[in-house]
Amino acid sequence: MTSLRCVLPLLLLISLPALAADPLPSWSEGANKQHIIEFVQAVTAEGSRDYVKPAERIAVFDNDGTLWTEQPAYFEVLFAFDEIKRLAPRHPEWKTTQPFKAVLDNDHQALAQSGMEGLLKIIGATHTGITTDAFIDNAKTWLAQARHPKTGKPYTEMIYQPMLEMLDYLRSQQFKTYIVSGGDTAFMRAFAEVVYGVPPEQVIGSNFVTAFQIKDGAPQVLRTAKLAHNDDGPGKPESIDSIIGRRPILAFGNSDGDLQMLQWTAAGQGKRFMGLVHHTDATREWAYDRNSHIGRLDKALDEARTKGWTVVDMATEWKRIYPFEPAVQQQVQ
Repeated sequence: MTSLRCVLPLLLLISLPALAADPLPSWSEGANKQHIIEFVQAVTAEGSRDYVKPAERIAVFDNDGTLWTEQPAYFEVLFAFDEIKRLAPRHPEWKTTQPFKAVLDNDHQALAQSGMEGLLKIIGATHTGITTDAFIDNAKTWLAQARHPKTGKPYTEMIYQPMLEMLDYLRSQQFKTYIVSGGDTAFMRAFAEVVYGVPPEQVIGSNFVTAFQIKDGAPQVLRTAKLAHNDDGPGKPESIDSIIGRRPILAFGNSDGDLQMLQWTAAGQGKRFMGLVHHTDATREWAYDRNSHIGRLDKALDEARTKGWTVVDMATEWKRIYPFEPAVQQQVQ
């Protein structure tokens, strides 16, 4: 009897890990899921040689294609097109002026011909010349009303359930999670806290030069047409260095635009985690990588495979892609 009393507590202790809740339930069991969990456990276990103090547990995530869908076009671009249509009555000249005419006529060929120069004109017309508060209000209004052309869902529901779980898991282990994206900072701040749990001060993106002014007795911050910083490619580590002031120990992206952010993270001392979302599911989402005009994943994919970074195969490793869809049982071999 005495022997049994000694054994029972040991059995209970052994079974406790099995009873613990799965922090990543939408991820299929396999090497990559285990790698994420083992990394987090290693850097948060006091006494471990890999232990990282909570203040230094910095995790950075791209947004488009990493936290939410970026097909059939970047959502911020779709917002800009809809804003052109909304603002058109104030600008009758747009009916005969490109690239605005192409947007109003839904002329995709003419829009494509306008190229990056045309897109920048559209962005300038919809993103600048107004206050930051007004721009965020416009973005919130659009997000509340607009629907994704394929699913009919609000754009804020076109988010990746597995990545939401990862964000929650990291924060539960005292990580500070940042968004570092090529998108406009203010546009992402319109939804990031509600959708991802990432507060405005932890959202880093491209931004325009702003100017403080007092108009009609009210202080305001005006968004000018001059680009202050392009937060893509090398712009990402530059922003991290300038704004966060700490090198991340974890970084996740999905395209070549995230390569330098992953390189910057990998170059730090101690244990590091670098991950890429690989869009391989043409049925539930989209399949694209090297030849895509959106979210091209070419050089970063090669470097990830060479250096042993984590590449997440969406088709095989995610049981559920969006929160609104049922989980599909899958197993990584």
